[in-house]
Amino acid sequence: MKTNMERLFNGLIKENPTFVLMLGMCPTLAVTSSAMNGLGMGLSTTVVLVFSNLLISAFRKVIPNGVRMPAFIVIVASLVTMVQFIMNAYTPSLSESLGVYIPLIVVNCIILGRAESYASKNPVVPSIFDGIGMGLGFTFGLTSIGLLREILGAGQIFGFQVLPLADKANGVAGFTPITIFVMAPGAFLVLACLVAVMNIVRAKMEAKGKPLAAPSGCLSGDCASCGQSAMCTGRSTVAAKADASAEKTE
Repeated sequence: MKTNMERLFNGLIKENPTFVLMLGMCPTLAVTSSAMNGLGMGLSTTVVLVFSNLLISAFRKVIPNGVRMPAFIVIVASLVTMVQFIMNAYTPSLSESLGVYIPLIVVNCIILGRAESYASKNPVVPSIFDGIGMGLGFTFGLTSIGLLREILGAGQIFGFQVLPLADKANGVAGFTPITIFVMAPGAFLVLACLVAVMNIVRAKMEAKGKPLAAPSGCLSGDCASCGQSAMCTGRSTVAAKADASAEKTE
């Protein structure tokens, strides 16, 4: 049980995929124009992450090592298709808002990264909790960004007007929306501010001897800790050959 709780804590705080590991930046920046979009995207990814971890962990001893990545993608793609059909049936407006980013969950760095680095090497129950922790951490990150963008850009929270808008024509004082925050640049500005806050938290935790995980993945160029390093076109040929040589030596 202690290990399971550690997996939840790691996903939410210590290895938060959005603010610490900086993974899944494409949907993070693209769909967080509102808190509802961020929450919907985060929960959709969480469902896929939990069940993909479960299945991959359950079949980890059956899947041949040489085809593990294609097998992972087939499992994830099947789950994403199911999630997309369910959203189309029960939340059509949210599904339309998220658009192409639901199918793109298939190639999300978080999904394949956890499958490769954790689920394929650990038992089922810890893998499920790892998926829950990472999924909730991703959901928290997207919802936080969407919430700030929605408040600053429209004075709303989950679509409800919480800040009375100014009406200059009638001389009514109120909040003037900062429209840049519901546009593409606003995503970068809000993300930068929240990452700065996380960096302050990281520094304080390091001072206490409890360091958070270092940023990893595509943004930091850390191919070694990326679950998709073997598939990444941005990875250098030299690095790929070095890994191949190391495998032959072993």
